[in-house]
Amino acid sequence: MSDGESGASARHDNIGRGILFALIAVLTFGIQDAVAKTLVQTYSPFHITMMRFWAFAAFSLFLVARQGPLRQALQTRHPWLQVGRGLLLVADIWCFAIAVKTVPLAELQSISLVYPLMVTLLAIPLLGEKVGVFRFAAVGVGFLGAMVIVRPGGLPLDWGVGFALLSSAAYAVYACLTRIVSRDDSTATSMVYVGLIGLVLSTAVGIGTWTPMDFNGVLFAFVVMATTCIAHGLMIAALKIAPASVLQPFNYVALPWAIVLSYFVYNQLIDPISLIGAAIIVGAGLVVMWRERQLASRARAAATPAEAAEPLH
Repeated sequence: MSDGESGASARHDNIGRGILFALIAVLTFGIQDAVAKTLVQTYSPFHITMMRFWAFAAFSLFLVARQGPLRQALQTRHPWLQVGRGLLLVADIWCFAIAVKTVPLAELQSISLVYPLMVTLLAIPLLGEKVGVFRFAAVGVGFLGAMVIVRPGGLPLDWGVGFALLSSAAYAVYACLTRIVSRDDSTATSMVYVGLIGLVLSTAVGIGTWTPMDFNGVLFAFVVMATTCIAHGLMIAALKIAPASVLQPFNYVALPWAIVLSYFVYNQLIDPISLIGAAIIVGAGLVVMWRERQLASRARAAATPAEAAEPLH
């Protein structure tokens, strides 16, 4: 085998492993959501979010400390944006934890998947991106899918659905801010700020809602904390060996997994019309993703050799 063939095979193997890690991470996050749904029936969503951030902060600080001094990781050119990212991620998980208490897992995951469509719209004012008619139409179709789910006679339009939409909106803004800070700050810096801000804010609010936990509560809380670390660790490992553009479509595996968990754990089955709405959302998200990859490929092809040699931030 020639060196070129060997290199191509190694890259293919890495991408395959990256996809596998990403899929396991998505499945792990789904298990976390199902366990969290059980916990928030008894304990405050703020209590559970606090414990989740304890695990995430410890995990992120451990990873960053292995790379160098934490003091160095705290150096940022975008301090307020980094703080804002931390606040938004806490708000996202608070809203999701409140929503999961009443909204079935499958429908909640379907609504959550509108966030890439929100990112496309928010990228216009926040990132200065131009969005053409093609992507605008796909976004509109995606939101139509969400309306199918919450139609009259479908998922009741209550505060749980409202918090699900707020969760997606918070994460969409978080994703846009992450794109901005990643131009200048390292991944380690972004992880430290999210971990520390999340730890402080979630604890400041959550400690007031603390309720003594029985054995099952402690066990389930441990599962939530452990799956937080495992899933994030797997996703980081996946992104190290495979391009994000290759891995992103596999996030949609979360929907069929949520349908399976919702049925077998809670005996809740998504109705056929809502399933059509969910499929519309997924389809619109994949179309937007495909269009963005097309535009990025054209931009790279049009770049001069010197520009093409520049690393992407």
